[in-house]
Amino acid sequence: MHIEPRILDFVALGIFVVVAIFLVYLVIFIHDIPYEIAKKRNHPHQEAIHAAGWVSLFMMHTIWPFLWIWAYLYNPKEGWGVEKVAVEPSEEFREQLKKLERLEQKVAQLESELEAKEAKAESKEV
Repeated sequence: MHIEPRILDFVALGIFVVVAIFLVYLVIFIHDIPYEIAKKRNHPHQEAIHAAGWVSLFMMHTIWPFLWIWAYLYNPKEGWGVEKVAVEPSEEFREQLKKLERLEQKVAQLESELEAKEAKAESKEV
């Protein structure tokens, strides 16, 4: 069985085209990761991150790591993390705090009783 050399050329060309298309798709997919992160986190600058991702394609990927960081800086629960958020203590924490205050009062009471007994004992010895 003899394969025509021209057919092998077309097979190689077909493989080359498929690999080239796959690589282009892969590069575009990778550069969209920061945008997808921003979209998932409801980032207020997600469109800017998306546009900067496309710019990064033409800048040889130089700003892409910074886009990744920018997308992760915003936390959907806390925002940018620079605001002071008032955190309400839980009911369990409040109960533990009350229990601690009662124990402190009990210790203070026992200390005063001990001091009174020691003072009474000293007055009897003298």
